[in-house]
Amino acid sequence: MEIEENIKVLARTLARIHAVGSIKPFSHRPVYSVARMGVDSRTFLLEANFLPIEMEEAYASTTEHLLERLVPAMDGISTSGRIHGDCHLGNLLWRDEVPHFVDFDDCVNGPPIQDLWMLLSGEREEQQKQLGTILDAYEQFYEFDATSIRLIEPLRTLRIMYHAAWLARRWDDPAFPRAFPWFNTQKYWGEHVLNLREQMAALDEPPLVIG
Repeated sequence: MEIEENIKVLARTLARIHAVGSIKPFSHRPVYSVARMGVDSRTFLLEANFLPIEMEEAYASTTEHLLERLVPAMDGISTSGRIHGDCHLGNLLWRDEVPHFVDFDDCVNGPPIQDLWMLLSGEREEQQKQLGTILDAYEQFYEFDATSIRLIEPLRTLRIMYHAAWLARRWDDPAFPRAFPWFNTQKYWGEHVLNLREQMAALDEPPLVIG
């Protein structure tokens, strides 16, 4: 299938997942929140002395400023629906042109846009076009809250913070250094802090516009 058609199929599939997920929230899964994804991740990395000592101050300062921005940005969002939570293309299998989502370890109660923004790629203009395609297909099965588009960069920032802590929490497992040899190096942490600083600027950008 063409890439655009693949995106449409994914969007319709996610819309059906979200429609079912909106009926009733998880009873025993967490909520996608700044506290869990951002604050807890930051606290773990700093208290576990996981970062190189020369990076600690830069990380602590950058994440402190980010969290000051993220708390009000995420205030009032709906987290009453069930979502996949980690909807990147590595968690997707195609069979007979039908997508099958896997790895539901990160299922949470959260905003549907968390699953949708991870389908976007490229520069801003490309992402806006993709978002229009996604929402046209998505709304065939489930209504989309257009105001949640403003959450894309805050959610991206939280995922960056959470992923670093997720790897760090599992670093004692021998499988993880083998699978992620680039992690926990001076280069990684330098790039991580740089990415977070870039997200600070991204939070100032206007949200994507539905064409």
